[in-house]
Amino acid sequence: MNKVIARIKGGLGNQLFSFAAARRLALFNDAELVIDDMTGFSRDHVYQRFYQLNNFNIHCRKATPAECLYPFERYRRGFMKLISRRKLFDSRRYLEQEGIAFDARLLNRKVSGTLYLDGLWQSEGYFKDIEETIREDLQIIEPSDDLNNQMAQTIQDTLSVALHVRWFSSPESTDIHNVSGDYYQRAVDYMEAQLDQPHYFLFSDDPTAARAKLKLPEGRVTIVFHNQGDENAYADLWLMSQCKHFITANSTFSWWGAWLSSFPANIIISPSFGNTVKSSWGFEGLIPDQWIEL
Repeated sequence: MNKVIARIKGGLGNQLFSFAAARRLALFNDAELVIDDMTGFSRDHVYQRFYQLNNFNIHCRKATPAECLYPFERYRRGFMKLISRRKLFDSRRYLEQEGIAFDARLLNRKVSGTLYLDGLWQSEGYFKDIEETIREDLQIIEPSDDLNNQMAQTIQDTLSVALHVRWFSSPESTDIHNVSGDYYQRAVDYMEAQLDQPHYFLFSDDPTAARAKLKLPEGRVTIVFHNQGDENAYADLWLMSQCKHFITANSTFSWWGAWLSSFPANIIISPSFGNTVKSSWGFEGLIPDQWIEL
């Protein structure tokens, strides 16, 4: 049987993108999807990230050590990459993403034998035509604790807006990774004009700094900061997806929080390329057409 072996890596948002693209490619080719949940994290010494998709409704097997190219994985993988780069796209056994923009060639890629898929593939274009399947796969296993369930109920009972502020460096820094407060303020103003007294649920790695930086309506802000650590990131993503409207950061985490929401006709605001400067955000295919870019 033909196989697609997906190398999962990065933070939770990027892991979801990698899975979704691989899932669609495997379905398109009637191939088995196999998840490499090891090699993408084995040398992540700086961020110390780990596989987090066990918290989703994903039903496919994990790769064996041999399928992960052990022993001598690093050298064998490097050799496969080198050989594949010399071949045409449709002839490569190891398919590594080129650039970051949407690459439509992946949609019609035929799989014969075993294909290794290595990339982040950050666009719904890679799986839009099987959206319902992806939504079914990515149902989050609900946290069982009372605090998260009470918070979810509060979110569902209000005109909720998920507001995600992510700091890529210190909040005081003018580093171009940090989206400006002006973006967030204009996004809040837009929500205030469109909605009747919405309630903001603030998700942030530094909510105190975010609260101080933004002028949010008194009495209509709840800080969500109880799910500490990467092992609980799925719980925050689940809470975020319960919201009705969204102000995302330049982050694949809140991208998925918004995309996974089942609320109809929701307003989703995302920072535009002009607000982030960095080419790692706002590239072709990242922001769905129906989202609002500010």
